Formats: sequence, structure tokens, C-alpha cells
Amino acid sequence: MPVPLPPEVARAFMETDEAPSAHLDMLNAISFRTAGAGLRLGVFEELANGPLPVASLAERIGADPLGLRLLLDALVGFGYLVQPGDAYANSENTSRWLLRSTPDSFAPVLSFWTTVVTELWGDLETSVRQGGPTGDFYAWLERRPETLADFQTMLRRLAGWLSEEVITLVPAPPSGGRLLDLGGGHAGYTAAFCQAYPELRATVVDLPGALSQGRAVVESAGLTDRVELRPGDLLTADLGAGYDLVLLFNIVHGYDDSQVAALLDRVAAALNPGGRVVLLEPLAEVPERPPGVADAFVRAFSLNLFHTQGGRAYAFDELAKLLTAAGFGEPEERMLTRSDADHLVIATRT
Repeated sequence: MPVPLPPEVARAFMETDEAPSAHLDMLNAISFRTAGAGLRLGVFEELANGPLPVASLAERIGADPLGLRLLLDALVGFGYLVQPGDAYANSENTSRWLLRSTPDSFAPVLSFWTTVVTELWGDLETSVRQGGPTGDFYAWLERRPETLADFQTMLRRLAGWLSEEVITLVPAPPSGGRLLDLGGGHAGYTAAFCQAYPELRATVVDLPGALSQGRAVVESAGLTDRVELRPGDLLTADLGAGYDLVLLFNIVHGYDDSQVAALLDRVAAALNPGGRVVLLEPLAEVPERPPGVADAFVRAFSLNLFHTQGGRAYAFDELAKLLTAAGFGEPEERMLTRSDADHLVIATRT
């Protein structure tokens, strides 16, 4: 978590320029990496039931006592742990957010981004120089089942938070209609739409590893007779035809302009005339979004997309141009109240 600073120190770094702000960035980067190590080592989970001395904790997680003590001391300094006496304990914020047992735990998010930043961001400068990614993000993800599980859990929980509002903003599909969810491996949105519209049938297309959570979601929702999970690459798989609604939720930002254009052409071919495509995206250049956490995330996320996948966060006007070129009518933008970063873009096939 951010380095705790008294007001006069914060003012020197962030208001008066008496101190270099980059020093705080350096410490915050170390804080992020330290928290990721604590999560991976199981420190927070072992402390869930109360304080432990270093020796006991080291034995439980299989760590060197000295190395662990230094890590714990750093976590105390950053506010992830507290130190009552000779033992260490989770802080209130850690207990609330970093235990995997809590329903809305931030642990999968921290775990996923720790892996991405530590493994993939070492050659960021190369991507910037050459104008594209240095590897295949999804192939990398498929080779790491635990990271893939964290990624899908993160997306599934976001779907659980946003799906109710999304459904109210998307025009209802026709009775007995067909839905195609491209890249929605966790099937959270598909399940929500099928539950909202009992006669709707759906197909989810994604890579095999991404569909593992979707299979569990579909089964637990009792939708196995209405939802098909189809492994495949979005740019090459046979999508079929005759759909009334296509979901591209958190998908197009992973591709460059030419790939997005090709994907939207495929979507248009799969839709019935009058059918709709719905994009859920963290849009760039949103005047209504004030500076702050959401805006900073979108900017950082866009850089990550460029570096790891060759994509970026698109502005609404850019997506509108790509959609109309693919044969869709004038797109509509709809803002979400539950997320400052995410927006819906809806377009109808002409």
C-alpha cells in the first residue's frame, strides 16, 4: 500500500517539490513487490487466525527465519502487518482485502499483477522502441494455470459486480434469441444474461484454459443445456452465424487497430441483421472521468496492454469509426455508475 506519510512530509513530495516524488514511487514499487511476496509465501493466510512469532511462521510456510523477519518488518513499515510484541499480525486492511477466503478478496488481483509486472515488464523499453509486444500474452497465461485462474477470478468477480447494471443498459435480445460471448471464458456475463432471459441460448468462445472457470459457473447456474463452451481463438475460430447479441467484454483493448477491425468484421458476419454487438471497455480520453484512481488505472492499463499484447485503451471515437467501417450503425456510449473506468459501446448491424 502507499507509503504512510505525515501531512508535512507528503506536502514536501507532492505539493512544494522540495523532495523528489520519484522516491515515493520507488518505495511504493517495493511495497507492491513485498506485498506480492507475502501473498505468494502464504504469510497473510497463516496470520488469518492471529499473531505468530517469526519462528512459528517460518516453520509453517517453509521459509528462512532471518529472510522472513526482514520481509515481515518491511510489511510492517508499509502497513500490511502490525507487530504486537514479538509477534506479527495482519493489519485490518490486509484482513479485509488480502485473504482469499473473503468473497471480494483483492488477493487474485494482487497475485495476477505481481506476476505480470515481475515477469513481463522487464523489457518495457523494448516494446516502446519497437512499437509492439515482445511476446504472446495469452500463450504466456495459458502456461501458468495459477496465474490464469487469478486472471479469470478477477474478471468473474468484476462481472458479478457489473452484470446487473450492464443488463439494464443493453436492449433485450428477441425471445428465443442467441448470444455469442467472445473471450468471456469465465462465463459470468453469459450466465447473467441467460438468467435474465430464460429463453436465451448462448455460446462462449475462448481459449481452453480460460473456459475452466466458465464450465463451473455454467454448471452451478444450471445452464449446461443452454450454454455451449467452445474452445478457440477469437480471430480464427469458426464463430457460426445467426446470433442476435454478441458480447466483446474487455476484449478489443487486447488487439491493435487492424486486429480489432478484423474481429469486428467477423462479429458482423456472425450477427443477424438488426443484431447488436456490445463492447465493455475502459475507454481512454473520457472528459467526464476526473483525475484520480480510475483515470490513473486506465492510463497504466493501456501501457500494459501495448507492452504485453499490442493493444491499448481506445477512445470512443476510435471504436465508433471501427464499428461503422465493419457495417454497424452509429454506436452509443453508456456510462456505468458502478465503475468510473468501464463503459459500454453498443452498435447495431445494419
